[in-house]
Amino acid sequence: MEAQRQISIEHSLNKLSSNFHYDYNEVAIILAAGHGKRIKSHRSKMLHKIWEMPTVERVYNACRRGIENINTIMVVGIKALDVAEVIGKREANIFAYQETQNGTGHAVQVALQKIDKKLFNGIVYVLPGDMGLINKETMNQFREFFISSDSDMMVLTGIFEGKSSDNSYGRIVRVKLTDENGAPSGEDNGRVIEIIEYKDILSLQENEPYRIEYNGKFYTFTKQELIDNPEFNSGVYAFKYNYLVELIDKISSDNAQNEIYITDLISLFNQNKLAVKAISPAEQYVVMGFNNKSVLKEMEAIARRHVYYLLKDIVEIDDPDDFFIHETVIEDILEADKKNIPIDLKIGQGVYIGKGVKLNYNLELKKNVYVNGNVHFGKNIVVWQNVYLSTLPHQTFKIGDDVEILWGDIIKGNIVIGEGSKIESSVNMTGSDEYPLRIGKNVLIKGTSYIFGSIIEDGIHIEHSVIVKKRVDKLKKRDGSTQPIRFYLPMPEGIDAIEDL
Repeated sequence: MEAQRQISIEHSLNKLSSNFHYDYNEVAIILAAGHGKRIKSHRSKMLHKIWEMPTVERVYNACRRGIENINTIMVVGIKALDVAEVIGKREANIFAYQETQNGTGHAVQVALQKIDKKLFNGIVYVLPGDMGLINKETMNQFREFFISSDSDMMVLTGIFEGKSSDNSYGRIVRVKLTDENGAPSGEDNGRVIEIIEYKDILSLQENEPYRIEYNGKFYTFTKQELIDNPEFNSGVYAFKYNYLVELIDKISSDNAQNEIYITDLISLFNQNKLAVKAISPAEQYVVMGFNNKSVLKEMEAIARRHVYYLLKDIVEIDDPDDFFIHETVIEDILEADKKNIPIDLKIGQGVYIGKGVKLNYNLELKKNVYVNGNVHFGKNIVVWQNVYLSTLPHQTFKIGDDVEILWGDIIKGNIVIGEGSKIESSVNMTGSDEYPLRIGKNVLIKGTSYIFGSIIEDGIHIEHSVIVKKRVDKLKKRDGSTQPIRFYLPMPEGIDAIEDL
């Protein structure tokens, strides 16, 4: 039964995988197999969201956007299909199934089985799938430094900014400027000797130096020196492929967890006289990962602050701690700003602007407005508080220039609202694929009204009415005014089921 389940999972993953492009010289392996028990959730750790996007997708995007022409291999395990379906089928992306989680080194072994050794000899990047704040700039800089430094292996490191006693990460131990005898280390200076775990540092004797050999020389460190070292391993690596495949299967699982750890490659590379170097990013938050909900919440807050600082001089945002704008919309805003096109966008507290929304000049979204889907705004529009505007993914909702939408309206679906129209409070409108809603220019809809799948001509006034799949023509009265529509109700259905008490 278990074997059949595994075959079924692998079959589904193969269908979602695409071909490896051997004309691309780089590949990113994204480790997304862990279940994340410590986050206490039935959902895969990799599917928890930061700024409305699963962390594993954010890591994937950072690789794709930061490095042109790159393959990706995503290692999945627990909740494999849930993770794979979020990413879906994408060009030059392969899913590798790690049935049993035997450590990060084992996950890389599983991924490398997807590459034909005879056809590839480039660069391999390895990233954890929970590093949801990593961005394209970091990946591009990491790549450039790896290539220019002529390293064989590189570690992306973080710099711990709190008290050293609060730093429980493994420390990066580098070659010092001089060895224990005072002889210069030369070109070895700054290379990575090892990563030593914090618990192992604490177990060292107070008065005995920690002595380690590198390239025929010995270097010593005091216990306090190691504790105070703020540089830690982020879990992001770069390798020259030919050395990685040569050494990856030599990692030992002789440890308390009987697992194969990628960090053990550092000593293997050093033993083979291969250069292991490290670099830290300009922004430290990009190397954050999470194991619990509180850190995930902190990462969400960092993402929000980052967006606010990107937009604060372009967009008026009432509450920097309470708003959401999808990344694709942010890109549109920044692109318009580069072209010196002012957008004059005002965003109230609690506003949500989702994927697919197209903004325009002089738009004001007041408190708690929710906009999601292919909602296309015209110019000079005001949307008052607690309004809900949305479409299904294949629908479009167009709002003409000089439209005003008042408090608490719910407007969804395949809709066009003509310029100069006003939708007052307590109105609910819907347009479907079969019955789109078309509202003409200078229309006024007010009162507790519901409009579905209808055509409303220009200049009509509708009040306290329910209009379903109707055409409302513009009818002139004798005095030249337009006939308003008030208190229109369709014939009731199910009246036989209602009786007086």
